[in-house]
Amino acid sequence: MSKKLAATVLILAALLLGCKSKAPGASADMPKEPVVIGMQADRTGGISSWGYWLEKSAKLAVEEMNKEGGINGRPVRLVIEDTETTPAVGARKFRKLVEADGAVAVIGSVHSGVMMATVPLAEELKTPYFPIAMASEATEEQANRYTFRINSHVHEQVNGSINWMLEKVAKKWTIVVSDYAWGWSHEKYFSKGIRDAGGEVLATVRIPQGTKDFYPYLNNIPKDTEAVYFIFFGADSVGFVQQLHEKRPEVKKFTMICSMEAIDLPSLGKAVEGMYVLEYLPRSLSQFDTPENRAFRTKLGVEPDGREVGGTGKTVAGSHYWASYELLWLLKKTMEGSKFQGRKDIPELIRNLEGVGRVQQSPKFLQGDLVFRAEDHQGFHDHFMSQIENGALNVKFKIPVDKIIYPPMVDLRGKPLS
Repeated sequence: MSKKLAATVLILAALLLGCKSKAPGASADMPKEPVVIGMQADRTGGISSWGYWLEKSAKLAVEEMNKEGGINGRPVRLVIEDTETTPAVGARKFRKLVEADGAVAVIGSVHSGVMMATVPLAEELKTPYFPIAMASEATEEQANRYTFRINSHVHEQVNGSINWMLEKVAKKWTIVVSDYAWGWSHEKYFSKGIRDAGGEVLATVRIPQGTKDFYPYLNNIPKDTEAVYFIFFGADSVGFVQQLHEKRPEVKKFTMICSMEAIDLPSLGKAVEGMYVLEYLPRSLSQFDTPENRAFRTKLGVEPDGREVGGTGKTVAGSHYWASYELLWLLKKTMEGSKFQGRKDIPELIRNLEGVGRVQQSPKFLQGDLVFRAEDHQGFHDHFMSQIENGALNVKFKIPVDKIIYPPMVDLRGKPLS
């Protein structure tokens, strides 16, 4: 082989290797080695309608980030695995993301069963984990120093709504929940909250996921129940509210937006009309028309009423999809603050995350001000009390972030880092 030909082969090989290592959207002058961030995406299973939007938002953040120079001058590569909305699968995929794909941090599932199966793995594998699921235990009794959550969870939701529930909705409640970690957390915290605030919990009812016939369970709702607090997702929510309306049309209903998330409300008609719902970011643009929110929705292809642009039939998971976007920008902020280069810098990254404090609303943090607490790694933000009227969620009042915060249940700062 001539020297000229050999040189040409070497140049081509180098170019091919360089192209292979670049992340999507990365600029040509970035170093070859990307920062690998994993994502437990709920692509299939019962919560896939949420997972679609969380993945779409995460991809947008990475694309924008790489156009702006990545993290510490390195491209970001998002590696995505499907949890199948199943705890065992989600936990296994977390391990794969860390051990096989080299993820130095993982954006977590919105399914609490997956989250609770993964939280101990984050500590075992010493990898920062950022779930979007809402069982409170992840940042309370089962918390560890490698788990962080910026979005709403059950304890915050109780804090923001319990007194209003008793004053404006009803005194006598039955609590009906999906029978797994997330539902149990709601049952525990809302039962205690109602009783502590002077109300009555007449009964609690757990219903298995995937139930089609809710009537046998509805028979367990006492006759003198004035209102039902319930929590389900997807098809289970639709079946429950329709059958509850058929059997007990007189009872009032209150839930978190999670029960109605990514669901076309007009199609449910009278079954949801008048229902109160606590949102974390209003679904309708008219109810939260800030420049930051308007720009974000435009980039994600969300119509003003919350449907996806293009007539796909999808309804936005509007109270959740912002979290994956903001988490990635929070990671960029703290990785750059800790001069992060690799796994050896994870302890310093964690200390930097614990020092975040308050992040002001901006195009990267569109939901509003984020208060991030060092003790329990829990974030706090504004909530919105809404009511379904003519098939649309209309905000009745905002609950400011400072009204949501409660004293930390744990202090993780003394836990060792290695």
